Amino acid sequence: SDCWWDGKLLLNCSLTGVSALPEDIPQTAVTADFSYNNIKTFLCPDGRDEEWMLKHLNLSNNLLSELTLTACRSLPGLETLNLNGNAIHTLTLDIPTPAHGSNRGGKVGYLLPALKVLSVEGNKLNRVPRGLGLLQSLQTVHLTANGIEQIELNDFQNCSQLKDINLRKNNIAEIHPDAFRDLHKLQVVDLRDNALTTPLPQIFLTLNFFQLEVDLSGKAW
Repeated sequence: SDCWWDGKLLLNCSLTGVSALPEDIPQTAVTADFSYNNIKTFLCPDGRDEEWMLKHLNLSNNLLSELTLTACRSLPGLETLNLNGNAIHTLTLDIPTPAHGSNRGGKVGYLLPALKVLSVEGNKLNRVPRGLGLLQSLQTVHLTANGIEQIELNDFQNCSQLKDINLRKNNIAEIHPDAFRDLHKLQVVDLRDNALTTPLPQIFLTLNFFQLEVDLSGKAW
């Protein structure tokens, strides 16, 4: 392909017109940029029982509509995943329970265990992706400019490391009163440009937020 490889850490395939990930991605790459292409399907690289060094993956501004991350076991070091500017309406995070005896070396089969930042801005999600709690290191989730209509009780369940949630420019009208209750490290929640009707004090009164951003203009309450 027309991708540029610096021979050690960086693979740059941005604006190359690729429609699929190259099969010869170097396993030593730390950063891979596939933004602004025509990729319709993403399958995690086949590690062939070897772990990749990849920490930062950019798939923004492609043609992705459905995405499954359940098989991404060859990317244990991935820290940031950028999926902005696609047409994703389904993002599957749930993973099956490991078969008995398959837990080699005593390792727990968490999904993308090092992932800290998940960004899915400007897509077509109508709900918060299920299974975020499987991302054990997740600190930041950006879901700006989707079609999310409500925040349910279990949307952020078990997201114990979560610090920053950006839900700006959605269609959120309701938030379950206990949706954020157990997120003890949460510092920032951005709910601007939504259709909130639930009085915020009832939701956030017991939480110790560092920063809460809400546009109060024109709200029913």
